[in-house]
Amino acid sequence: MKTNYTAPAGTGIGHIHLKVSDLDRALEFYRDLLGFELTTMYGENAAFLSAGGYHHHIGLNTWHSKGGPPAPRNSAGLFHTAFLYPTRKDLAKIVQRLIDNEYPISGASDHGVSEAIYLNDPDGNGVELYRDRPRQEWEYAEDGSVKMVTEPLDLKDLLSELD
Repeated sequence: MKTNYTAPAGTGIGHIHLKVSDLDRALEFYRDLLGFELTTMYGENAAFLSAGGYHHHIGLNTWHSKGGPPAPRNSAGLFHTAFLYPTRKDLAKIVQRLIDNEYPISGASDHGVSEAIYLNDPDGNGVELYRDRPRQEWEYAEDGSVKMVTEPLDLKDLLSELD
């Protein structure tokens, strides 16, 4: 394969589309808990959700997965979907919402360049909720690469954004 192609600047991920076993349960998670807006129901077996009026950031369907089990952990596939929050306060708000709803959080990490919360949706799909630190706060190695770490995130400090 030739390797002299670079994707154009501005190319990004437009949406994710997940196979789920129970559409109503998935909507309770993505719409009711995380707050994404339902933009379209595609029949009885698919839904599209958005943040901020985009046609859809998340597609959910049961076309080939209704009632099915989660994918095995030791198989190839999606590791997680990451949702970028615009501010630290916005990240704190969703974390408080998870706590208030007693939704299990599987991890909370400070990566140096970002702060991240990890959880699983009802079908076992990994979900990351995060905010990036401003670039001027990033640290760099001698070779110019970004230094990333995985340290425990101070949730108390994050939630102090809500005071």
